Amino acid sequence: MAKKALCIGINNYPGTHMDLQGCVNDANDWAGALSERGYAVTKLLDAEATKAAMMQAMSNLIGKASKNDSLVITFSGHGTYQPDTDGDEADGLDEALCPYDLQTNGQALTDDEIKGLFATRKSGVRIVLIADSCHSGTVTRAAKAEADADTRPRFMPMGNWLPEKLLPKNRAGKLAATVVSPLGGSPLLAAYSRMLGDLLLAGCKEGPNNYSYDARINGRYNGAFTYYALKALKALKADGTYADWHKAMIKHLPSASYPQSPQIVGSDTARKGKVFA
Repeated sequence: MAKKALCIGINNYPGTHMDLQGCVNDANDWAGALSERGYAVTKLLDAEATKAAMMQAMSNLIGKASKNDSLVITFSGHGTYQPDTDGDEADGLDEALCPYDLQTNGQALTDDEIKGLFATRKSGVRIVLIADSCHSGTVTRAAKAEADADTRPRFMPMGNWLPEKLLPKNRAGKLAATVVSPLGGSPLLAAYSRMLGDLLLAGCKEGPNNYSYDARINGRYNGAFTYYALKALKALKADGTYADWHKAMIKHLPSASYPQSPQIVGSDTARKGKVFA
């Protein structure tokens, strides 16, 4: 049984005015924790994490895995939406992860594309997905974040990277300020399979007005979810389960500073599995 992981962290989003500060630290921190538990880790940081590179790395990780292999994928960066083009989304929007070249290449990594990559897996391959990003209902361009801000949401409004002609319109035909229809969650959820024993850990709830925060904690930038998840992991007993881990996380979040609720999605069997076994 092989144990392999892919850790992605993106702070720099050229051309969007929406850079983050804690995502590379997140990826390095997850990589360190997973290495200690016997995982062979590949990292994609900032300029390494183009859409093409992310797709190739996921394809290599998943497509080459064999029965009983244990895989972990972590993503820290912006989440976004884009108009659905194949009619499979009730709200007319595809959930997507934001690669480094989101604006310069004009393409996000959509839930449909991620689902397709995961469909190449062999039977018996187990995957844990960890998403420290968020999704909201904003369409119009967000203001540039202050350089010294202690917190900022990890959500990229469509207006910061899509040309105006592709942005959703309201009934009057004008650019919509927000999306009021039902919204999904992390695009990694599209790849998740309860039947195959997957587990998804996410930094916040699904839907509008739920955010994962980029935060400065003790003088260092991290995702609030990543920071407290890894803090809880260090204190977890040797035979601790994912359910135990999640229970420990929610002792710290939500908080007054970071009003986000970490989520765990998986079958009872997956939740009762030993963490990173």
